[in-house]
Amino acid sequence: MALACAVGLTTGTALAQPKKPAPAPAPKPAPAPGAEGDIEMGGDEKPATPPADPGEIDMGAEDPKPGDLATDMANADKANASVSSGPARKTPLSWSDIITVVRKPFLKVRRTELYPFVGTTMNDNMVRHYTVGGELAYYLTDVLAVGVEGMYYQRAFREPFDLVARQARRLPTVNEYKWSAALNFHYVPVYGKFAVLDKRIVTWEVQFVAGIGAGQSQVIPRDTKFPGFSNFLIQPNVGAGMRFFLAKWITINAGVRDYIFIDKFEPTNREVGMNETAEAAKKNADSAFINNVMFQIGVSFWLPTSFEYTTFR
Repeated sequence: MALACAVGLTTGTALAQPKKPAPAPAPKPAPAPGAEGDIEMGGDEKPATPPADPGEIDMGAEDPKPGDLATDMANADKANASVSSGPARKTPLSWSDIITVVRKPFLKVRRTELYPFVGTTMNDNMVRHYTVGGELAYYLTDVLAVGVEGMYYQRAFREPFDLVARQARRLPTVNEYKWSAALNFHYVPVYGKFAVLDKRIVTWEVQFVAGIGAGQSQVIPRDTKFPGFSNFLIQPNVGAGMRFFLAKWITINAGVRDYIFIDKFEPTNREVGMNETAEAAKKNADSAFINNVMFQIGVSFWLPTSFEYTTFR
């Protein structure tokens, strides 16, 4: 009985002792660097709050203040002033760095050209003609002009004319030209300039000429006892030339002109009793198509002597 009571007391005393607290769980080891991508299946921790999506619009944010134009311009002026306040940097220059564009130094529109010239034939091996003439042209625009010309001819026999007479015992049949006049039209399609020894710029241009005119030729009789006769000629002409500008009122011209016509020559069977008179010889004359190619050179004077540039507004 006493033993049972002792055991019961001991048991009751043991039951009366307070319960010991449970030991704290050991901290989890830090994950290895290579194991960041592993998924932990048994954790009891609550998931962290996900970060905000950058594509979402925060409706609770305050609206930005409207921009001020005056303030923005003032800030831009301050920035420019701070940039330009530094010392200016000088870059060395040379003559090769300077580019100049010279405008056309000569205008012809509504101006009159007075062109005296001299010339000579280029394609007649029997008779060479020297000419003294002149042309008066008015420029409707800077490239188009209309003008009139006139020429007086002076003949000179060439060496083949005498050689044929001495060697073949024959006299060549030739005509001489007396005068010519024409109405011409000028067109200037090409204009340019070049430097002379890098000191002076010379302006030049190319012109084409075409016209219609008239002239007179005179038959030179093979036998001086027979009279000669004259021919009235219709002479179209075409040509080209160059003009070099020396000043605002003077130029040097040079060109080639082809005068085209049909001329009549002394008949070959002219003798006593046959084609003695000028009328009979002209009636039975031999006709030929002639190209009288001439080289001409002269100096042009322009009126008025000055001009003014005009620009579109």
